[in-house]
Amino acid sequence: MNKGRLEAFSDGVLAIVITIMVLEIKVPHGADLSALQPLIPITLSYVLSFIYLGIYWNNHHHMMQTVKSVSGDVLWANLHLLFWLSLVPFATGWMGENHFAPIPMALYGVILLMAAIAYFILQNRIIRNQGPDSLLARAVGNDLKGKISPVLYILAIASCWISEWIAAAIYVLVALIWLIPDKRIETVLGGQDVD
Repeated sequence: MNKGRLEAFSDGVLAIVITIMVLEIKVPHGADLSALQPLIPITLSYVLSFIYLGIYWNNHHHMMQTVKSVSGDVLWANLHLLFWLSLVPFATGWMGENHFAPIPMALYGVILLMAAIAYFILQNRIIRNQGPDSLLARAVGNDLKGKISPVLYILAIASCWISEWIAAAIYVLVALIWLIPDKRIETVLGGQDVD
């Protein structure tokens, strides 16, 4: 099957997820700056989630550049990823509305953890279908970022009951790790070696 439909569907779902998130930020009734104060936690949670969704969209786009065709298991693995990403607006809203309380923060982490696992499954389904010498397999290499992220999510989830700020700092740290440009796929597509 051609990968175009999978990419178009994924792009559409992520666009809808981001739209749903921004619609959760309600316009304040006052006209002064103090009317914006209650929106600070909601806006902060939105910004973090927007960054995460942008990271997933960007990495998904790069990964799909290595794919020639998709099979049924890749389609299902992609849907599995989109399922977890579609829950981000709910967790984002709950977390922001409750000023980063422990249970909403932990749920947010669980969703991020499950999305990371789903992405790993999708990546491995593609590699399995295309072979161990495929472009994606060469690009992924030892995948240090992919291995450390779930560990950090688990630490963040556990730390929610110690301090919400520690958990938030870990969520931000993982986002920052992934914001650093990752040139592995571009390097492989350019015909260069990847370490």
